[in-house]
Amino acid sequence: MSAPGRPIARRARAHARAALAIVIVLIALSFNVAPPTTAGTELASGLRFEEIALPDPPRAARPRTIRQVNPGLRRIDAWISAVGAGIALGDLDGNARDDDACHVDPRFDTVSVAPVPGTGDRYPAALLRPQPLPYDGTTMAPMGCLPVDADEDGRMDLAVYYWGRTPVLFVGTAAGSYRPRELVTHGGIWNTNAMTAADVDGDGHADLVVGNYFADDARVLDARSREPVSMQSSMSRATNGGTARVLLWEPGGRYREARAAIPAAAQHGWTLAVGAQDLDGDLLPELYIANDFGNDRLLANRSTPGHVRLALVTGRKGFADASSKVVGRDSFKGMGVDFGDLNDDGRPDMFVSNIAETFALMESHFAWLSRSGTGALAYSDRSEQLGLARSGWGWDARLDDFDDDGRLDVVQATGFVRGNVNRWPELQELAIGNDALLSNASHWPHFGPGTDISGHDRSAFYVRDRNGRFRNVADAVGLDRDGVSRGIATADVNGDGRLDLAIANQWQRSYLYLNRCGNECGASLDLRLLRPLRGGGATPAIGAQATIRLADGRAIVRQVDGGNGHSGKRSPTLHFGLGPWRDPVRVDLRWRDGSGRVRARVTTVAPGRRTLLLADLGGGP
Repeated sequence: MSAPGRPIARRARAHARAALAIVIVLIALSFNVAPPTTAGTELASGLRFEEIALPDPPRAARPRTIRQVNPGLRRIDAWISAVGAGIALGDLDGNARDDDACHVDPRFDTVSVAPVPGTGDRYPAALLRPQPLPYDGTTMAPMGCLPVDADEDGRMDLAVYYWGRTPVLFVGTAAGSYRPRELVTHGGIWNTNAMTAADVDGDGHADLVVGNYFADDARVLDARSREPVSMQSSMSRATNGGTARVLLWEPGGRYREARAAIPAAAQHGWTLAVGAQDLDGDLLPELYIANDFGNDRLLANRSTPGHVRLALVTGRKGFADASSKVVGRDSFKGMGVDFGDLNDDGRPDMFVSNIAETFALMESHFAWLSRSGTGALAYSDRSEQLGLARSGWGWDARLDDFDDDGRLDVVQATGFVRGNVNRWPELQELAIGNDALLSNASHWPHFGPGTDISGHDRSAFYVRDRNGRFRNVADAVGLDRDGVSRGIATADVNGDGRLDLAIANQWQRSYLYLNRCGNECGASLDLRLLRPLRGGGATPAIGAQATIRLADGRAIVRQVDGGNGHSGKRSPTLHFGLGPWRDPVRVDLRWRDGSGRVRARVTTVAPGRRTLLLADLGGGP
């Protein structure tokens, strides 16, 4: 027989557990609320964007809204068809203006090059076709376009990456056309979703970092294939994806794979975005690999010319830290990455898009802020404190200064599959199910035509309030179109000193957004940093760093971007908002020359658009 006090004790413990459960639920609900919003009229400071449709590609066929897929994936063909829209902005015709676009449109599976609307009919729009290289438009599809001067002749080339084959390098010619060439020679099937250019080994030349999604040789888009395709082995720890690669530059714009460059633990994620940025001040870029279904990977760079050495960085979990809020330990769905100094300590921070849909599969975006005094590669997530934790199903993000007040804004693409039947309940069931069932698509819910999963999100646009917290003012600035967006590119396309943007939408028309900010916005400085070439001419100095100081003493540090993120590519021109400052500013420059030697110089430039040929600034370290 039990002692008289034991039933009472058991009931007390049961009540305590119930109370604890209620507290946990209330805490969870307190975080799963709508992202911070505001009417935006005051915070936007006169910032407005004019929406202009990007034209359809020349000789466009009837648009599609879904792809043919491997027979084993037909049950989820809407899910498989959820990527492929991309946009890049920059100077492709050599006129010293960032007024050209390379647009990947999944409605037609085309890659087109054209002047940005409103910048003049300087040349006819052209399609980038891989033929005569092997290409089957029924089993292959383009996913993104990366501008890079691969052969270092002073003309921009275009690396186009695909599902169903290896990337193709379209080499720019003196006549303004493009000649297709294999980027790698060993062939095989890659399913690539991200690529960026960076001088990984420090030899002074831009290498390529490639992030693949499905496993190598998976025939994802082959509707006649009898070879099964595996989906992810886990919703949070999947390591059966495609191979991440580093391709080292060689003379003539050839590339060789740096074997085993990516640590084994980071080699086979389901990669949707890659980023390269010098985080510790040695002018060797660290790599951030944003993976779906598992750990993102931050890789410290200890390479030497010709030899890539990358080390996995894993943060330390504190008592109050959730595991997924620690660098390298997260289980979220990384889909975009960008860099910028969010805490004004003079070092780059990282913003990463995940799934952050209110009252849905709620994770959190990451705002990895550098921790001063604890090591150059120590970060803490402060997305909740900054107001950047939630927006929707996130993709590309850009940290840039659009109102030129000297502080970064954040713009983010959102949305997944647009349809008329809400399939979030089925996705929730899938997400909490047994991981052992995931790799076989026949165990999945039906995600076919008509599926809607976060299909009516709106791109997010964050500005800071007086307390330093970001507020989403997208509706107030003109980004009020709902749908599913993927890639974001930024550049001053019309030369007015204001940063514009383009957003590539999935299965919808894509748009250019011209910045129409008036006198309420500040002055700006655009820096084109060019590295001279041995044969004459110059090329963007990918990875070069510029630091300016504002009147209030704050330092703004930017690095020349080689294509970070998912499927959007900003121009390599550095844009600095100066606030009310109109006088010349001091610029501290650091870069690697064509031999890999680190150089540094200080110069003074006036606001406006400036081109600096780094050789003209002298030599010494």
